[in-house]
Amino acid sequence: PRDVGHGPSALVARPRGVCHGPMTSLADAARTYVFDFSQGDRSQVDLLGGKGANLAEMTRLGLPVPPGFTITTEACRYFLEHGHGPEGLRTQIAQHVGRLEDEMGRRLGDPEDPLLVSVRSGARFSMPGMMETVLNIGLNDASVAGLARQSNDEHFAWDSYRRLVQMFGKTVLEIDGQDFEHALDQMKASVGVVTDVDLPVEALRRLVDVYKSIVREATGHEFPQDPGQQLDLAIRSVFHSWNTERARLYRRQERIPHSLGTAVNVQAMAFGNAGEGSGTGVAFTRDPGTGAAGVYGDYLSDAQGEDVVAGIRNTLPLQELERLDASSYQQL
Repeated sequence: PRDVGHGPSALVARPRGVCHGPMTSLADAARTYVFDFSQGDRSQVDLLGGKGANLAEMTRLGLPVPPGFTITTEACRYFLEHGHGPEGLRTQIAQHVGRLEDEMGRRLGDPEDPLLVSVRSGARFSMPGMMETVLNIGLNDASVAGLARQSNDEHFAWDSYRRLVQMFGKTVLEIDGQDFEHALDQMKASVGVVTDVDLPVEALRRLVDVYKSIVREATGHEFPQDPGQQLDLAIRSVFHSWNTERARLYRRQERIPHSLGTAVNVQAMAFGNAGEGSGTGVAFTRDPGTGAAGVYGDYLSDAQGEDVVAGIRNTLPLQELERLDASSYQQL
């Protein structure tokens, strides 16, 4: 995972590139390893994983799901067994990225108006906190300026970029997360703020530079600026996360077979960190403790998903959203 160069086991096809590596049968090349959310349903949970199957089902029902695609558990199993993706996977991923770009009207990493995506794991059975997620893929030194112009919000753009470098460094490049946390704490102390959201734009710019230097010192490489390479390495990292020690221990405890593999979900970003009018949270249809039906969950304004589980800020009960934003609460 620390290798940030282009290699023979790259998953995402490059323009004008040549496919290298071991060849597989024509049957493998013709197999479908990538499904758009509009193509599946919840009955395909073994192939698409729990998250991918339910995203497909919600899309089929007409719910407002940000578009994306799922790389199958079959592709993961092949990757873990052979050390590279099956023949045809790279091309299929590239085709689905192109379709997503057309649907969103944006290009991945476009310096003028970038498409950003998330990469998440999604196994047949829920394994909360065991495997990897990377948000804001597609940001780099050029596209962060485009995101700032399109959103008319420099703070949002640079906050998203610092989150990408931090999450990518910890998750994909396996750098100690405390290195980034220490740098963040130092930056907050230096400008006299308590929370991440209070950091001014200039501090966020400096923090991105500090984060990139952490990546450089830990890996011997610069933080990857190519959005395709970011996506490639994030997908590989999710595949690898199936076999981490903590994931294997969890499966052993929960009696989940090690042979299942995980799917990978690539989805257009919806931003919770775009100011007070945005947010993130977790919703249940009933109280998990008592079983009583009704509104239950946590909410955090001006934040992204990892902030809720990281405990860096106190969340609000989901019912508070009705007071903060009644129209969004009613829509939910």
